[in-house]
Amino acid sequence: MKFQTHVSVVIPTAYEIFSVSFVVTVFNPDFVASGNRASRMVCITSGGTTVPLERKCVRFIDNFSSGHRGAASTECFMKAGYSVIFINRRGTAQPFCRFLPEDPLLTCFEPAGDNLIQLIPSHAVAVQKAVTEYHSALNSGHLLNLPYTTLFEYLEILKIVSLSLRQLQRNCMFYLAAAVSDFYVPWQSMVEHKIQSGVGPMAMELAQVPKMLMLLRHLWAPEAFCVSFKLETDVKILIKKAQAAREKYGMHAVVANELETRKQKVIVVTNEGQVLVEKDASQADVEIPLVDFLIAQQTSYIEAGGANVLVV
Repeated sequence: MKFQTHVSVVIPTAYEIFSVSFVVTVFNPDFVASGNRASRMVCITSGGTTVPLERKCVRFIDNFSSGHRGAASTECFMKAGYSVIFINRRGTAQPFCRFLPEDPLLTCFEPAGDNLIQLIPSHAVAVQKAVTEYHSALNSGHLLNLPYTTLFEYLEILKIVSLSLRQLQRNCMFYLAAAVSDFYVPWQSMVEHKIQSGVGPMAMELAQVPKMLMLLRHLWAPEAFCVSFKLETDVKILIKKAQAAREKYGMHAVVANELETRKQKVIVVTNEGQVLVEKDASQADVEIPLVDFLIAQQTSYIEAGGANVLVV
């Protein structure tokens, strides 16, 4: 399933929305019908959104994110037994493939005669491991990959997934690691065709993106365990901003990242205070202890709510 987002369409069509709804609906009942009431599902958002400047989009504003955190976290949650819906920006890091070269097709393969290619031996182990683990995850029925590019796609997909997972109640987690645009050009304000450079300097007024965290937390999936992320370059304001976000939107946890140290350590802000989470020398990613901590937090949340019966 793919969306048309390059040049011609910047918002998902009715057919594309239906396609997402269908695959999520098919994925979700399979999870519920498994009969394992201890099973859990996490929706992970990853990568950055684009904000189109024209309806027939050529120019856009981009929130950059490599998607490493979302991809690494997907691996960690799956190893812990979770089913994962991975809402990710096209072209960003994918689970089980993070350690391949930047352009694996051209880097890991070489010509081998007429109309043939072969895997370069030095990359064989890494490629085989990535392909095997990724396809194993997909074929197991515990990983659903939903790609997006634009802000409009992202918000629509998140809404569809949230409403679909509502029935899982506290057994569901939302792990919102995507870098979502704060400002956008409303559809009614967009020009249809490419903005011309010959007209001189351009002034454009951007509107603030509606805060969907409030809707997700209190309307779409009010019983789910919700985790958001806050990234700052100034450590002096980081915790204050994370605390404010947790209180404003009712998040169960906010992961506070400082730009330069985000790959080594994070601070998780909950209603009980702050916890420093950092990787040790034996761990490749800070996501390993982070996911472990959040799973423990969700377990406490489930137990505090009593019996959590899934509604079929």
